[in-house]
Amino acid sequence: MSTLLIKNIHTLVTMDTTRREIRHGALLIRDNVIEQVGTTSELPETADEVLDLRDRHVVLPGFVNTHHHFFQTLTRVIPAAQDCSLFNWLQSLYPIWANLTPKAIYISAQVAAVELIRSGCTTASDHLYIYPNGSTLDDEIQAVQEVGLRFHASRGSMSVGESQGGLPPDSVVEKEADILKDSQRLIEQYHDNDRHSMLRITLAPCSPFSVTQDLMRESAQLARSYSGIRLHTHLAENKSDIDYSLSTFGMTPGDYAESVGWVGEDVWHAHCVQLDDRAIQLFGRTGTGIAHCPCSNMRLASGMAPIRKMLSHRVPVGLGVDGSASNDTSNLLNEARTAFLMARVRELDASAMTAREALELATLGGAKVLGRDDIGSFAPGMSADLIAINLDRLEFAGALHDPVAAMIFCQVNTVDYSFINGRRVVDQGRVTTIDVEKLIETHNQIAQQLIEA
Repeated sequence: MSTLLIKNIHTLVTMDTTRREIRHGALLIRDNVIEQVGTTSELPETADEVLDLRDRHVVLPGFVNTHHHFFQTLTRVIPAAQDCSLFNWLQSLYPIWANLTPKAIYISAQVAAVELIRSGCTTASDHLYIYPNGSTLDDEIQAVQEVGLRFHASRGSMSVGESQGGLPPDSVVEKEADILKDSQRLIEQYHDNDRHSMLRITLAPCSPFSVTQDLMRESAQLARSYSGIRLHTHLAENKSDIDYSLSTFGMTPGDYAESVGWVGEDVWHAHCVQLDDRAIQLFGRTGTGIAHCPCSNMRLASGMAPIRKMLSHRVPVGLGVDGSASNDTSNLLNEARTAFLMARVRELDASAMTAREALELATLGGAKVLGRDDIGSFAPGMSADLIAINLDRLEFAGALHDPVAAMIFCQVNTVDYSFINGRRVVDQGRVTTIDVEKLIETHNQIAQQLIEA
């Protein structure tokens, strides 16, 4: 067993039950678990490894990303999709995504994971719902494990193609029996429900317009036959999504989710921009979570989710950067800032969300949405996931009277240090687990090949 002491922290943001912010803070970590939290003077003076931050950094719990599509890093800023709303955007990109390969899935996942880690993320959920040319979720899992990100891998799926009234081309949908069989395989091969787990599996039929109600019900039944398997999908993303649900199912998205058993503390839905008041109340009563993706929602002109109302009704809300073809980035620090700004402009109220509430969405909110009680805050027994941001930056000049709020008010895009499960994965701004320059070169080559295929 080894110990790590991080000391002389300018401000340690604990996100604990009393939301302590400790000046001259320190953390003592044993292997992958936090052992002590307090001031530098209160903690031991030595450990096997000591990181002295010299009173220049804010340290926060690592951020949690609750919705993403890693493969989309390969198709950022595609000209034909730059000015489209959701359905047309998807129809422009499906033919390109049909050319994905196992190597493309692997390399794109590493790019997304590195970008997330550099922007403060230590735990991420990804929603992979397309598996052409022999691709599998295993390709993504291997890639992310090599980078070192704590990972919730979602076995997405599409089973209703254009010929059956769905949105995706028939060439990229799967048979539902095959989807369920592979879902069970992945659960039994990879899912780790232990505390401090680095890998968990989620079942995630893609959306109401790409799967049947039977698949939704059967996926829920399968997930609930195992311990700790959660359910995830897209819901009520824009007005076209509402129209499709009404015309196809005769139900609003909230009623649809309830009808197929997709409400409860083991479920979270992405976007919910157009969720009605009755559904918001239902989600609050049942503990059904939401992944809020403000940048993507603005990029696709889907609207602004009523996050203040959702929080007031005790709906669990976390942040998601969404796919990198609709954002078009994977920057979780920026997503937190955008969520903060969007809440204010939507409500026309400068007090609609505070900077500290935005940080809470990024940490505790995401942890709750993913069903984790071991991340999102600093306390003895919590996982050793943390980020440190140097205050000696141009962005923070003049903001040191409230350095915690400055994390949101000021535009900061990268962290200086990141530890995930006690492992240093960012050291003075440099990712330690992978050759980033080589990764970018390979990724760009594959992206070009996708377009030319």
